[in-house]
Amino acid sequence: MKFTIPTWLTLARIVMIPVLVLVFYLPFKWTNFASAAVFILASLTDWLDGWIARRYHQYSAFGAFLDPVADKLMVATALVLIVKGHPTSWMAFWVAVIIGREIAVSALREWMAELGQRARVQVATIGKIKTVVQMIAISCLLYAITPDKSPGTEPWMGRVIFHIGDWLLAGAALLTLWSGYEYLRAAWPVLKAGEGQSVDPPGSNSSSVDTNHPDDRIPPLSRE
Repeated sequence: MKFTIPTWLTLARIVMIPVLVLVFYLPFKWTNFASAAVFILASLTDWLDGWIARRYHQYSAFGAFLDPVADKLMVATALVLIVKGHPTSWMAFWVAVIIGREIAVSALREWMAELGQRARVQVATIGKIKTVVQMIAISCLLYAITPDKSPGTEPWMGRVIFHIGDWLLAGAALLTLWSGYEYLRAAWPVLKAGEGQSVDPPGSNSSSVDTNHPDDRIPPLSRE
């Protein structure tokens, strides 16, 4: 197993998940700043490990697998904490949309990889915009929400920042639906063409996909 600098950064992001939960529930006034800071730091490591991987060609199979897993775990944990701190139907709905889309797209990518067509569902521009909006929204909400208290009552400018994060989260959820639709639209021709065909079991030497065609080959492992 190859451990590169990007892989270590990804592992550090996973370690930050229990730290975020612990800090969020600490009974101190500075926990708002700390929980937002932990999430922002994790987001920066996400950008940094991808940049290092591309700049210095430090790719690995383990890193390619772990990076999206770490991202989704961190985001899902932060969203659950936000709903716990501010349990409204509005907040729960948008969080359910975002987490549900992540599960659906992950399943879609896995299925397309089984067909040798994963290149059709690569990250698009709208997905990158969604990620930026989502990270800002979560950072604002972690800053403004304190467990068992009304949002915005504790930190400086908390109420203003809460409303910014609240609306940005709704925007991120809508962008999430849009990007999810784009993934599905890109994959739909392959899914429709493969209807009724079975994926070869592990160890089979045959394949229902023509691997001699350049568009049907699984691309090299990459950091997303």
